[in-house]
Amino acid sequence: MQNKGLVKLFALLFGLVSIYQLSYTFIASKVEKEAKVFAASRISDSENDYVAKREALEASYLDSIGSNSILGFTDFNEAKKKELNKGLDLKGGINVTLQISVKDILKGLANNTKNPIFNKALADADTASKSSDDTYINLFFEAFDKIKGDTKLASPDIFANKGLSDAVNFQMSDDEVKPIIRRKIDESISSAFEVLRERIDGFGVTQPNIQREGSSGRILVELPGARDIARAQDLLSSTAQLEFWETYPQSNQSFSTFIVAANERLKSMVDTTKVEQPKKEESEIDSLLSDVASDSLDMAGQVNPLFDLLLPANPGSNAMFRAAIKDTAKVGEYLRMPEIRRLLPTDIQFTKFVWERPSTPETEVVDLYALKSNREATPRISGDVVSDARDDFDQFGKPAVSMTMNTKGAKEWEKLTGDAYTNQTGIAIVLDNKVYTAPGVSSGPISGGRSEITGKFTINETKDIANVLRAGKLPASAEIIDSFVVGPSLGQEAINSGFNSFMIAMMIVLVWMIFYYGRAGVFADIALLLNILLIFGVLVSLNAVLTLPGIAGIVLTLGMSVDANVIIYERIKEEMAKGKGKRQAVADGFDNALSSILDANITTGLTALILFLFGSGPIKGFATTLLIGILTSLFTAIFITRLLIDWYLSARERRLDFSTALTKNLFTGANFDFLSKRKIAYVASSTLVLIGLWSLFFGPGLQQGVDFVGGRNYQIRFVDPVNPSEITADLTKVLGSASAKTLGDANQIMVTTNYKVDVEGTEVDDEILEKLYTTLQKYMPDGTTYQEFIPGGANDNVGVMKYRKVGPTIADDIKKNAFLALIGSLAVVFLYILFRFRKWQFSLGAVVAVFHDVMVVLGVFSLFGKIMPFNMEIDQAFVAAILTVIGYSLNDTVIVFDRIREIIAEKGWKGGENTNSALNSTLGRTLNTSSTTLVVLISIFIFGGESLRGFMFAMIVGIVVGTYSSLFIATPVMYDFLKKDVKLGKS
Repeated sequence: MQNKGLVKLFALLFGLVSIYQLSYTFIASKVEKEAKVFAASRISDSENDYVAKREALEASYLDSIGSNSILGFTDFNEAKKKELNKGLDLKGGINVTLQISVKDILKGLANNTKNPIFNKALADADTASKSSDDTYINLFFEAFDKIKGDTKLASPDIFANKGLSDAVNFQMSDDEVKPIIRRKIDESISSAFEVLRERIDGFGVTQPNIQREGSSGRILVELPGARDIARAQDLLSSTAQLEFWETYPQSNQSFSTFIVAANERLKSMVDTTKVEQPKKEESEIDSLLSDVASDSLDMAGQVNPLFDLLLPANPGSNAMFRAAIKDTAKVGEYLRMPEIRRLLPTDIQFTKFVWERPSTPETEVVDLYALKSNREATPRISGDVVSDARDDFDQFGKPAVSMTMNTKGAKEWEKLTGDAYTNQTGIAIVLDNKVYTAPGVSSGPISGGRSEITGKFTINETKDIANVLRAGKLPASAEIIDSFVVGPSLGQEAINSGFNSFMIAMMIVLVWMIFYYGRAGVFADIALLLNILLIFGVLVSLNAVLTLPGIAGIVLTLGMSVDANVIIYERIKEEMAKGKGKRQAVADGFDNALSSILDANITTGLTALILFLFGSGPIKGFATTLLIGILTSLFTAIFITRLLIDWYLSARERRLDFSTALTKNLFTGANFDFLSKRKIAYVASSTLVLIGLWSLFFGPGLQQGVDFVGGRNYQIRFVDPVNPSEITADLTKVLGSASAKTLGDANQIMVTTNYKVDVEGTEVDDEILEKLYTTLQKYMPDGTTYQEFIPGGANDNVGVMKYRKVGPTIADDIKKNAFLALIGSLAVVFLYILFRFRKWQFSLGAVVAVFHDVMVVLGVFSLFGKIMPFNMEIDQAFVAAILTVIGYSLNDTVIVFDRIREIIAEKGWKGGENTNSALNSTLGRTLNTSSTTLVVLISIFIFGGESLRGFMFAMIVGIVVGTYSSLFIATPVMYDFLKKDVKLGKS
């Protein structure tokens, strides 16, 4: 081998850089463990809320030693920034995809116009977006063009308004306005991106990730290690719409008139059948309602839609009414009805009703405020005038948010406080349509532009409010269309199971290579260990994220990287069998194996690349490690193994046999007639494929996961075993559509539901979690609270360990991307094999074999999906498994084809005799590599954790079927079509 010195230098430098990069991970991990030990020694687990207290003490400890020098070249703060990034499934946290509303941006650009053509186009675009993959702005322009008539986008009441006067004028055509609007929308999304970035920077998690997804208006946010999930979701989805309103006083009799009239009108509009409720222990709400029931208005025996739900506000407050939180949605629905709004007396006809923000999770009753509004529903002061906001403490030492306004805001604030003082009303401070506080003004107008938000806040809440106010409001609403939440304890379990499967698989591979190839196997093992070091080094250097499927990708790389060494060693043995000397046999073995190794790895790499392009989240992590592993394994197998063997053989007296006493003659002289059995194989394979097709279309069918159909799933753990059928029945009563099935151990289930999957907002997530808690509480240990039940709660061992939400829109996109990935991989492979082998028959054989493998795997999942004791839903992980199976099957097939081409070129066709000879010559390599990879996959299946079992099962089935198809399907199909050309003299 030439340039040995350069290879040695490169390997040395590459290895040292990898060790250096990984050192930061070990340093950060060591210091964090010391912080945990320190916190545990100071705070006993018998203390209330000890988990949160320990976390706070750990953070304080790490802050105090963060800049202390470690080993003379770094400190903890630097090490933490440079450590290996762990994905959510290994660290816990939250991953969300936010959809910035382009509709809201368009309405803002058009100054919330009432133009009927504009609003009809928006409505039509909404409808079209549910069944189209096109962007919202394109759908809007198409809808507008269809119905515009003489109306132009540059009309004064659409985009040629005061706000866009510097960009749009009345003379512009629609074609001139459209690119301007596109640019404005892109600027708004960029603004939203920066606002979210600023919020995340103030959240306090390490290694956050935020990315724009092209021009779709989607923003991907990942917060690894975030424990307070509800806080993170609120931070991301809050628009930070701050408003200041004057309230109506309780003494205004028009509201009494309105409520009586509205109650009477509703009696004729809604179902007023009284339902007999079961008796239960009286709560605070029941007590309040019983007091109201004895009101002077004698309404016994009647059902009153509003009176039964609304309570009078506390005297002296600036609220108008109160209601139970569970009734707020119904009351709000009633008050928004056009028929009810028309009943408002003239002096209060533009009233805006806004609910109070619940002060604590245990709050049962909230106030309803009546705010003085106008025809345009614009507030007296908006949050745009706030120049600074910070978390502070009020005069009583309680957490609060202090704000400073600009000059314009200070003047408006002085006028508003003056009006409130004169009218003896309150000033409601509203954030994202919730009243946070509504103080009165007792000392006349307030100058200077300083104000304060007070209430029952925690320190974290005031930090977050100040954070979002400083960052500014989002230019449009941000809907969470996809979310993935993992509790921290489940992340640690994933690390443990991933590490165990990794170590077991590595030991199996290392021992097998020594058993099969003797001393030569030791050299392969050294190259393999260097390969692992380089993979992790590259991951850290690229700032890539390691996920649980990523660990599976590395473990799979162990099995696949052995393949290159097996090919090389088998070729060296063949050269030695021809009587060549050791040095010459090694040189020719490496040279002859190179073509097969490159072809096999390129085909696998192409499928991994497609997976990287079309996948997301953990699946992209799998593709990343697989791609890196392919490159590093090529380097270590071709160069490092060669260096070690050449070094060992440099001493003439040394002997290297590339086998052991047990494996020396294994597969030597194999002479199985594969082609004569091809008709039997065709019948057997056709039967399997037909059974699979019947199962897919007429039988049980595939169980599509929420990735493809939308919905939510929750992994919930109990202390004792539970019956999933009972839980399914219980949940169906409250969620309408729900299913539960055992996930791994009998005390763990996966609940799937599409309840309110189309409804936007985190309120639905909270509602479902509350319903799950209420329904499943009887299966939990006595005293389990809601805060312990939710993900990231105080108790890491029971409750919701992780959950996933996928909106219908993104589910359609995932399904489309999965289809494109599968079709794309087949097309790329067909073209690559056609390019390499110059005959379409080879491409046809490979594609038929791949189609066969995919159909068998799909059939197995369809037939046994509801029988197996692990999750076999079709999701992104399954698509990743299918693509990997395609890559592996092609790996096998290409190596066989490469040998067929070589032998036929050397010895001729001979009626297929030499095709059989080629198949037999690769039999040792095929079975060796397949069995090694299979053992590795089985170790991941057993020890790699519950979330990987379905993924690994698909790959195990695929590897078995792929090995079979490369011998009995791909080659026979190629042979049957190619022999016709041979007979005709075309080949």
